[in-house]
Amino acid sequence: MKFIRRLLEKRADVYDTYWDRYAAAQDVAGVSVTPGSAEGISAVYAAVSAISESVASLPLEIYRRTEDGRDKARSHPLYKLLHTEPNANQTALEFREMLQRHVLLRGNAFAEIRWNAAGRAESLKALHPDSVTVLVTPDDSLVYDVTDRHGHRRRLLSSEVLHLRYHSDDGLMGRSPIQVARDTVGLALAERTHGERMFAQGTKLSGVIQTQPGTTKTQAGEIRESWAAGQAGVGNHGKTAVLPAGAEFKTVSMTLEDAEWIEARRMSVEEVARLFRVPPVLIGDLREANYSNAVELGRYFVTHTLRRHLVMWEQAIGRTLINDPATFYAEHNVEGLLRGDSLKRAQFYQRAIEEGWMMRSEVRRLENLPTIEGIDDEEAPPRPTE
Repeated sequence: MKFIRRLLEKRADVYDTYWDRYAAAQDVAGVSVTPGSAEGISAVYAAVSAISESVASLPLEIYRRTEDGRDKARSHPLYKLLHTEPNANQTALEFREMLQRHVLLRGNAFAEIRWNAAGRAESLKALHPDSVTVLVTPDDSLVYDVTDRHGHRRRLLSSEVLHLRYHSDDGLMGRSPIQVARDTVGLALAERTHGERMFAQGTKLSGVIQTQPGTTKTQAGEIRESWAAGQAGVGNHGKTAVLPAGAEFKTVSMTLEDAEWIEARRMSVEEVARLFRVPPVLIGDLREANYSNAVELGRYFVTHTLRRHLVMWEQAIGRTLINDPATFYAEHNVEGLLRGDSLKRAQFYQRAIEEGWMMRSEVRRLENLPTIEGIDDEEAPPRPTE
């Protein structure tokens, strides 16, 4: 059946891929903005790491719907792939972190699904987005041409690829924050390059040397070379400059203070945090951090940053990997990230037990404590009167 579908889909047209649009784009602020260069900005790297590491480290469970609610389906074939080992070369954390980084930096992530004879997924192999060409068939479905390291190309059907998209504007291919906000990322790269060159040239001593009339071109060149050898570079910073008789140094470019370079760098961190919807404190900007808002910042991160990515994973798994979505589904456990401090958790559990909507055994399970037989049979202590 798949062979017949491949024959029918030979007429698929190449889609305007994400990487093609990147390559066709012009440089911004005099620098080239690519996933690689953008990741060189510490704020971008920190934001991508904060999201991808959090998503990959959360428990991803497979559940079975029951009449009373749900049960963990640890015997389901997908449980091992998503929770422990998706393929022979990666752990589940490494696999999910890799795909999440692809989503954030390139807008799309791909993994090849290998099915066994029984129609169950037996492995998931991550594919680098640069090696995948997306094609659209006459009936508007997608197929994927994958090029390996030796240049060999093979075609995969949509049922053979787990495709994660971010902020798509056409329903077919995703877009990353770096692609959408190239100007913002380009400005941050230009500011970093500006600082590197300023320090390499001696930070402040940047200008022109005005010589006496009659100075020949050869003499002017010797003066310039002598100045560069004695003043350029961080190693020469602070040395006293000596000019030929009658020569005068005049500053013609802005110093770091004049350009407010440090403040501009701080603004770039805020802009990157805004692009990825990450609280600045999580990417190293501690100006607004304090002990009183640490818990709330964590909740904000889960609710407004991670939730969209977690649902993306869960729905893509249900659509592509689960044969019986009416019975089974995937869901992340975010309870660990939403916990408050010990005192608040104790007060929450105490009230839940006293009001009867949570059992002691459930509390111990949430706190990863061993089971105690008969603990739910004990009478709950009376609630103090106010």
